[in-house]
Amino acid sequence: VCFYSSQAQAFPVFAQQAYENPREATGRIVCANCHLAQKPVEIEVPQAVLPDTVFEAVVEVPYDLSLQQVTGNGTKGPLNVGAVVILPEGFTLAPKDRISSELKEKTKGLIITPYNEANPNILVVGPVPGEDHQKLV
Repeated sequence: VCFYSSQAQAFPVFAQQAYENPREATGRIVCANCHLAQKPVEIEVPQAVLPDTVFEAVVEVPYDLSLQQVTGNGTKGPLNVGAVVILPEGFTLAPKDRISSELKEKTKGLIITPYNEANPNILVVGPVPGEDHQKLV
């Protein structure tokens, strides 16, 4: 008996490669097919932002740290986490020279990139080790 499964599009970076826009017609984020898709997350953002201002968004991904995933070499290991953050039109990732040293310290170890050139207001965070990054800044 032979089984075949389609490619899993789990981490935000895989959704980034497969979909021009990460939001489905239903409003759901396309990468929400992963092991954390049913987990509640908390996001903190400012209520209002002045033009040309650098601000931080905090996404908390609380989950049971004893959970494991299959790693790239086929063994079990700790979960990775990631996020797709959709900002309003006109917002973009701040240039490195505009980020304060305090904010650089908070984001140390995180990979944050624009989703694609057409959507600079959509940011992909991670994937990163979840045991070290239950809070993504």
